[in-house]
Amino acid sequence: MKKMPLIQWCVGLAIFGLGIGTGLLAQTNISSPQIVEQQRADLIGAPGMEVIVSTAEYKKGEAIDLHIHHGIEAAYVIQGASVQSPGKDPIALPTGASVLHLRDVTHGGFKVVGAVPLKLFTVHIVDKGKPLYDYVR
Repeated sequence: MKKMPLIQWCVGLAIFGLGIGTGLLAQTNISSPQIVEQQRADLIGAPGMEVIVSTAEYKKGEAIDLHIHHGIEAAYVIQGASVQSPGKDPIALPTGASVLHLRDVTHGGFKVVGAVPLKLFTVHIVDKGKPLYDYVR
């Protein structure tokens, strides 16, 4: 009779551990502290591809370094901000703007220079198992 609670406890602990491990594994492809993954799912009908929905917030002085994605990125500017690329004048990235980056196209390479943070909503359709982005040097 006493074995049943112990077995249930062990099974519960194992399930809890698998849940934590799965959560940590899902986060390993995103290494930027500004990006918060909201949801991830396999892309039905496209084996080896997944959809990742995220939000991001970049405060004054924070940068989006030059990078590529192993798939497509669609972004919507939730809150616009003033940004600046090295050697160029600041520009306004307006609220409501949308951006589309195709596979392996280098983008980013700017810093938020205004007092208002840049807030983005992104959808990535990328190769499963690869990093969300790779930096370009």
